[in-house]
Amino acid sequence: MAGQLNPHLLLAVPLAPLAGSAIAGLLGTKFFGNVVGRKVSHTATILGVLIACIISFQTLLAVMDGATYNGTLYTWMTVAGLKLEVGFLIDSLTAMMMCVVTFVSLMVHIYTIGYMKDDEGYNRFFSYISLFTFSMLMLVMSNNFLQLFFGWEAVGLVSYLLIGFWYTRPTAIKANMKAFLVNRVGDFGFILGIGLLLAYAGSMNYGEVFAKRGELAQMTLPGSDWMLLTVACICLFVGAMGKSAQFPLHVWLPDSMEGPTPISALIHAATMVTAGIFMVARMSPLFELSDTALSVILVIGAITALFMGFLGIIQTDIKRVVAYSTLSQLGYMTVALGASAYSVAVFHLMTHAFFKALLFLGAGSVIIGMHHDQDMRNMGGLRKYMPITWITSLVGSLALIGTPFFSGFYSKDSIIEAVAETHLAGAGFAYFAVLAGVFVTAFYSFRMYFMVFHGEERFGKAHAHDAHAHDDHHAPAHADAHGHDAHDAHDDAHDDHEHHGLAPGQKPHESPLVVTLPLILLAIPSVIIGFFAIAPMLYGDFFKGVLFFGENHKAMEELAHEFHGPVAMVTHSLTSLPLWLAIAGVATAYYCYMINPRVPAWFKDKFSAVYTLLDNKYYLDKFNEVVFAGGARLLGGGLWSVGDKGIIDGLVVNGSAKVVNWFSKVTRLWQSGYIYHYAFVMIIGVLGFLVWFMPFPFAK
Repeated sequence: MAGQLNPHLLLAVPLAPLAGSAIAGLLGTKFFGNVVGRKVSHTATILGVLIACIISFQTLLAVMDGATYNGTLYTWMTVAGLKLEVGFLIDSLTAMMMCVVTFVSLMVHIYTIGYMKDDEGYNRFFSYISLFTFSMLMLVMSNNFLQLFFGWEAVGLVSYLLIGFWYTRPTAIKANMKAFLVNRVGDFGFILGIGLLLAYAGSMNYGEVFAKRGELAQMTLPGSDWMLLTVACICLFVGAMGKSAQFPLHVWLPDSMEGPTPISALIHAATMVTAGIFMVARMSPLFELSDTALSVILVIGAITALFMGFLGIIQTDIKRVVAYSTLSQLGYMTVALGASAYSVAVFHLMTHAFFKALLFLGAGSVIIGMHHDQDMRNMGGLRKYMPITWITSLVGSLALIGTPFFSGFYSKDSIIEAVAETHLAGAGFAYFAVLAGVFVTAFYSFRMYFMVFHGEERFGKAHAHDAHAHDDHHAPAHADAHGHDAHDAHDDAHDDHEHHGLAPGQKPHESPLVVTLPLILLAIPSVIIGFFAIAPMLYGDFFKGVLFFGENHKAMEELAHEFHGPVAMVTHSLTSLPLWLAIAGVATAYYCYMINPRVPAWFKDKFSAVYTLLDNKYYLDKFNEVVFAGGARLLGGGLWSVGDKGIIDGLVVNGSAKVVNWFSKVTRLWQSGYIYHYAFVMIIGVLGFLVWFMPFPFAK
């Protein structure tokens, strides 16, 4: 049904989750008197996201049939001809993102019923994740930079609330503040980019800015010979580096594991971290005109893809392994953007959303079964105790490493091929990074899989790894459905003195249906979506007129020549390097953790310097602490001691008081109280006036 979409129906997509969030947040929390209970809160939020999901899929079908929408819903104000508006741009890119965001969010909402069932902040958590969904939908549906920035900042704010959800825990407060501050660095660049485009295009509407891209490409930044569009695009990408956790603004993402597992899945799979990838793809008409900006994106993405993958190799916390996997995969998406293969980047964004949400929720299910112990060294052999979690986690891992016919295979291999076809500066390094990353990804993914689900059962013993076990001094123990003493559903704090996991003799148990059902539903697209979507999304008309490719960027054109269908792509992969690198990674992990477990210890001992470097995350946190935080403290201390204390407080405030005090002491000497003193002063004064104004007797 070609034509216009119904704007009122579209408006329900973001507003339905917002309404659910308001019900749970305003009526279901202590602050407002707990008017509604848990059932009403989770029903309202799930219903809101379900409505948004249904309309999103209807919208996708309509868009595939030729329908579009680009219009203003509300004009906030007009200033000197500049219109500040709320509007929607609904095309194939937007519709696809709407479906991904709402579907993954719906799975997370359902999963949360089981995961957070004993948490005191149950209603508050549902309110936050629905608000998160609303914010992301406003971002992806926007047709102007003002609304884009609103959604951009809103997802940042809600992520701050969710990462610090357990606000009594110092590590959570530190993590959410870190995420907030690092994102402010990126957002500063983002708003500079928007400001440059506004200043020289005279509009905040996407269509109007894109229409002037030819003129913008001819301009230089005043006072320099830098191309204006290059500077604007790099500034916009700095914003993407913060939101999508690209090196060196990635440091906040691993620490976001301090939030509950459901929000880890939502942040890492469908919202926030994908915002930067989406934004660059949406701005493809501008980025295509700057090879310099594309090269910067290509190199930054390659560094992130490879070096963040290395960090996943040494992690022992199950959630942190998946977190570093997210960093690496975001690097792959960014590399695709830099290679001018925007459709491939968005395609990988979509496939990754499903299997990464699956892996995070699977990790959460393992944590529930282990009574909130996250240390993989305390696991092993869970396959027979948690069969649904095992098989769905295996599906997610196979998709992640790019196993043929799984969704990740089609998107990841397309990225590698696109990089091989590009000729931008930095393409050689990027190609090496994404190839090496295939082996690294396969190794750490199946290292986690083998340590958790196979091998020796290491749970229910007196552990030597209690520092990685869960502990939360504010959460009481409770009995779960299987009669075990389980800890409250706070899943990521660490304590060096106590161990909260399975007691000696206890066995893990499969999670309830409300937890495993989302795993099953996410496993399905993790297997099949790539096979069915690759042809229309990459080589068909799905993104026609939405994503732009410059005449001198031939990567997608070359890929189209080599593509002969999803089955032929699998056949071709049998003789390609990426598949054999993935197999080598799995085989190496199997040997190291199933056949000869002494090998990792040998490597750790022989390459202790490398291990220390990785364990300290390349010392970037320490660098930031010393250089930026330390520099800020030094500058702040100097401004306080010299500016505030010395000049403002000492000179201006206290100094002026001292001057007034001295002046009053001097003038007080003239206030003797004797009339003859005052009369004498008056006489002297009159005499002075007479002398001053009397003409000089000898003047001519």
